[in-house]
Amino acid sequence: MFVIEDELKKLPTTPGVYMHKDSLGEVIYVGKAVNLRNRVRSYFRKQSQQDPKVRAMVSNIAEFEYISCSSEMEALILECNLIKKYMPRYNILLKDDKSYPYIAVTVSERFPRVYVKRRLERDGNRYFGPYTDAGAVRQIVKMIDEMYPLKKCRQQEFKKGVRPCLNYHIGKCPGVCIGEADRAEYEKSVEEILDILSGKASGVIRRQESLMKEASENLQYEEAAKHRDYAKSLRTLGETQRATLQNESDMDVLIPVISYKTNVVAQYKVRDGKLAGRDITYIREEYDEGASAGAGKSAAEARSSEMLASFIKQHYTELPVLPKEILLPMHIEDEELISEMLNAVNASNSDAGSDSMHKTKISVPERGEKKALIKMAAADSIELAGSLDEKAERDKERRDALREEVGKVIEYAAVSAGNAPVLISDGEDREYRIEAYDISNFNGLDTVGGMVVYEGRKAIKNDYRKFKVRTSEGDDYGSLREVIYRRLKRARNGDEGFSKYPDIMFIDGGLGQVHAVKAVVDAYRIAIPVVGLAKDDAHRTRAIVFDDGNEIDLKDNRLLFTYCSTIQEEVHRFAITYMSGVKGKKMIKSALEDIPGIGPTRRAKLMKHFGSIEAIKNATYEELTEADGMTSKAAESVLEFFSEK
Repeated sequence: MFVIEDELKKLPTTPGVYMHKDSLGEVIYVGKAVNLRNRVRSYFRKQSQQDPKVRAMVSNIAEFEYISCSSEMEALILECNLIKKYMPRYNILLKDDKSYPYIAVTVSERFPRVYVKRRLERDGNRYFGPYTDAGAVRQIVKMIDEMYPLKKCRQQEFKKGVRPCLNYHIGKCPGVCIGEADRAEYEKSVEEILDILSGKASGVIRRQESLMKEASENLQYEEAAKHRDYAKSLRTLGETQRATLQNESDMDVLIPVISYKTNVVAQYKVRDGKLAGRDITYIREEYDEGASAGAGKSAAEARSSEMLASFIKQHYTELPVLPKEILLPMHIEDEELISEMLNAVNASNSDAGSDSMHKTKISVPERGEKKALIKMAAADSIELAGSLDEKAERDKERRDALREEVGKVIEYAAVSAGNAPVLISDGEDREYRIEAYDISNFNGLDTVGGMVVYEGRKAIKNDYRKFKVRTSEGDDYGSLREVIYRRLKRARNGDEGFSKYPDIMFIDGGLGQVHAVKAVVDAYRIAIPVVGLAKDDAHRTRAIVFDDGNEIDLKDNRLLFTYCSTIQEEVHRFAITYMSGVKGKKMIKSALEDIPGIGPTRRAKLMKHFGSIEAIKNATYEELTEADGMTSKAAESVLEFFSEK
């Protein structure tokens, strides 16, 4: 048994990280300490003097763990990593957990490629970004693809006799695989691409304008228009690049915005000494809102400081390029230590292929132009707080309205099935959990089932599940029964991936599908309401169908119609995508099965050696005989088979 008073005596006085846990063993808070004993003990003394957030957390602590570190910096880095790993409810967390895209140029390869990536790696390549607009990234890569024919495939070495792909035939690749690419010309193209992505496109723009004039003088107006559009796109790109390139006058200004309904950190990007943009990051914080409304100035400042420190540690450590200076309206805890950590990130990014090595300074200006920037951003944040509160109120109204509508559906579905109403009390802080199912097949074959999960309006993609139907191919009702049976059986057997039961099941289909699923649910003696989502002749979501045959027509309920149709389209997309993958693999397997002399062992070895059916189809006699287990006769059989196709 864990006795807190006894365990406190065992704590060391070294730097380290501590993790508070609740009665279920879940980590609810992660913190760092210069002296573990003093820091952890402080939570259990004089609770009347602690703020409401800390008192609420301490009341839930059942045990704690700690990890000793050799230095305070090591403890800070470990704290950041553990917060990202456990996402503890009492730590301040960023709601925006998306990763921004950036553009990679594989300069480590003999013939480099250009493509979009979501994570920077230590692979010796060049990275540009991050970009907040994924659409803009795609446009940049598309423009580069049109201007410069580069290799698209990952392959580095090509065997003799290989056939070039479609990109070569349409002029999108110079023919690296067949030795037609001019290395010097290729390197020149890569240098221009690096200049474009580095914001040094003026020379490239001048060349495009020169080519435009030359084409125009030769009456090649389509060619001239192409170079004109390239020059225009490059100028537009130059404006986009200013969002990521850093010079001596570029910096970020961070302002904490705390209102009655919303907590955010506003990030103002200063480029060439001028405000160039604003990003908003919502903060998730376990806090007593009633207490915060009446908090004193010192408490509000402490909370703002904590928000800023958490934002800097979680946000900037994920970026491949950091600003050279971060301006704050107030000092934060561990300011110097956090600055050192950011400089370590800069050094790491430089090693991983970022453009330059620089230091990042955290400043709280007292006067001058930088103080004026703080005041300007703070004035804007006052208006921002009001607009965020209005938006939060509108979101809450929509969420409450949807919650009420879905609640009515769940309650009626339960009652119509003869069960007690399933209700979530107004004081219970969670959204309804919905599982939606769809069956997909190809001409009655390759039948699969898809399950998607929603909590409120949010899709919980980690909880999506796929089912390959084994016993009821071509039978929609039987396939549904098998899928639901396997889902509930996995839950009954303790499978954590299926441990959460939904408040309701949405089934793609009408009354017959509802009855098929309801029979399985009833057999397991589980009170989960089941409804169908029926479509009209135009394949639009038409109605919610209940077990007793009654329906809710959705044409006059816009909110419920939008919600249900979104879920129905998502589960259909998920199921049909899985079915297409299964069908594709089966077609590949079937193609090889039809070749005389190619049995299961040789099929497996051929796929391992070549990687795809297309590569086998395009292989020469010599390449086929190089594969493990292939004889001269078997190679001839493969060549003869595909030559007839």
